[in-house]
Amino acid sequence: MNIGSKSNNFLDIDFILNKVKIKEKMKVADFGCGSGGHFVFPVASMVGVDGVVYAVDILKTVLEVVKRRARQENYLNIKIIWSNLEVFGATKIKAGTVDIGILANTLYLSTKRIEIIREVVRMLKKGGKLVIIEWKTVSLPFGPTLEDRVDDEYIKNIAKKNGLNLDEEFYAGQYHYGLIFSKL
Repeated sequence: MNIGSKSNNFLDIDFILNKVKIKEKMKVADFGCGSGGHFVFPVASMVGVDGVVYAVDILKTVLEVVKRRARQENYLNIKIIWSNLEVFGATKIKAGTVDIGILANTLYLSTKRIEIIREVVRMLKKGGKLVIIEWKTVSLPFGPTLEDRVDDEYIKNIAKKNGLNLDEEFYAGQYHYGLIFSKL
């Protein structure tokens, strides 16, 4: 696998997106999209003009950067959503409408991980997919502290309790692991 494609030195974005089989006309949400839009822009191309990409973040400054780039590059299928994922029902996306959700390097930023997963699951369609990418729980000279990293077994347990079935575990890069779940 070629780590470092798509402007991100840590993740192979194409590899991850191909794993979840994004197709035209889908509704995909990047929960905690960040200012780089590392998943937002490739997904916008994959879902096409009849699809929708929700760029969701709690930081309005981050969303402004994504919005500006979407305008500059003429992506009309990207919808900017400000939300606190830690609050159930706060995200202005209708329940049961998202085909694929992406939580990449987001859970380690919060202590309310159960609440975040619960809110994300609310928006997924039955049979919808959730891909979670997180830092491996090993000590590195960069990235979040070891204490802030989220163990994959912990995520699997939370996911199961929230109506998700583990479909696949995968190598998401030298420093990350990936999990793909489907909503029961």
